[in-house]
Amino acid sequence: MAAAATAAELAPGTPVRNTTVLVVGATGTLGRQVVRRALDEGYEVRCLVRPRENPAEFLRDWGASTVNGDLLKPESLPPALVGIHTVIDCATARPEESVRKTDWEGKVALIQACQAMKIQKFVFFSVTQCDQHLDIPLMNTKYRVEQFLGESGLDFTVLRLCGFMQSLIGNYAVPVLEERDVWGTDDQTRTAYMDTQDVARFAMAAVNKTAASGRTLDVSGPRPYTISEVISLCERYAGQDAKVTSVPIWFLKAVKNSAAFFQWSRDAAERLAFAELLAGNFALAAPMEETYKVLEIEPTSVMSVEKYLSEYFTQILKKLKEVGAESRQNDFYL
Repeated sequence: MAAAATAAELAPGTPVRNTTVLVVGATGTLGRQVVRRALDEGYEVRCLVRPRENPAEFLRDWGASTVNGDLLKPESLPPALVGIHTVIDCATARPEESVRKTDWEGKVALIQACQAMKIQKFVFFSVTQCDQHLDIPLMNTKYRVEQFLGESGLDFTVLRLCGFMQSLIGNYAVPVLEERDVWGTDDQTRTAYMDTQDVARFAMAAVNKTAASGRTLDVSGPRPYTISEVISLCERYAGQDAKVTSVPIWFLKAVKNSAAFFQWSRDAAERLAFAELLAGNFALAAPMEETYKVLEIEPTSVMSVEKYLSEYFTQILKKLKEVGAESRQNDFYL
């Protein structure tokens, strides 16, 4: 009886509920925030996850459903799209993976599957200024996917990102607290970081707002920061100096050129190509007036880097004090 009902629900011509969303890359830094936001807004969320030893139980605990699939296995994609209205693509290659295979071949396969399954809305995350830096493989790939998506006939929105505040914790905040070396560069490149919770809010607004259809919108933080400025903020909120080891840009460029000679290190060389951007001392940031207007989001509601780091250090230092107090309760002196 249940099987018959399912077949009837998915019969040709049956409208798909516009509250059904598939999140691709749901276990990542951004993907999990998109899942949480969509669930909070009342959407029925399905997550495409790769089969692995440690399944994404936390997604099901939150109320989402999961389905096994892989961007590099096109045949696994159509079944995951059955009954889905909107696809939000948060996936990107991991450090050990090929950008070409995941971010190009995988995305083409996903878009083609969405065409075949008549998906009603597709949200894609790209990189700010990718069309201006086509010599950098990841930027080139993102821009090519934007073009492919634009020619697909799908109703889409592209959100171009700058950087995530979450990356600042592992790269700078934690090493400062643990008095470990903090690796920086001697450039003045600035990045307008955003909290992934805010990015998820922008993504769901793009799903809801008809004015976002067919648009490519920048999603940039309130202001851009150099690495040295970020480290200074961490020092201020931690109340201690950082042990900074500066890596010259020329060294990164030399490593990139050397790595490119070996097939096994090609992907690493592609990622190090960002050293060319660092050498240019540019700003990975963009004006946001149009994005705020289209998505109807209040600029003052967006998290700043100062507030994000301040809240992080306040919470961590409080916990450290509590742990220290508890441990001292077991100290006995004669």
